[in-house]
Amino acid sequence: TCMDCRIEPAAAFGIDLGDAHVIRNAGGSAREALRHLVFSNQLLGTTQIFVIKHTHCGLSVNTNESIVQAIVKNLGEEALADLNGLEWYPFVDAEQGVKDDVAFLKASKAIPKEISVSGWVYDVETGKVKPVAN
Repeated sequence: TCMDCRIEPAAAFGIDLGDAHVIRNAGGSAREALRHLVFSNQLLGTTQIFVIKHTHCGLSVNTNESIVQAIVKNLGEEALADLNGLEWYPFVDAEQGVKDDVAFLKASKAIPKEISVSGWVYDVETGKVKPVAN
């Protein structure tokens, strides 16, 4: 899921503390989280993956270019050099972004086919989740 502090995945899904590995990153990118998902599955036994993006996400109103411009403006070219090659994975539509991430994980050879992968959109105004892909 996204690192946005408005998101409470445990509350939205009725998950108790200790029952889930919650992997957060900017935009809730499955590509960005892949190594963590593989570790969670292969070494910790996770059998289910929920991809969660949310309404009003900062990555849905930015592009790779606008993010790079902000970094250069605020931190300088040298800081950008430290981030060379990183992808920010912006998206326009949360539902489509979730569907794309679920398809990516289901196609990945690093995620066993028996792992359940589903996709959700979290509404930051209501705290409710809506299923959009499985």
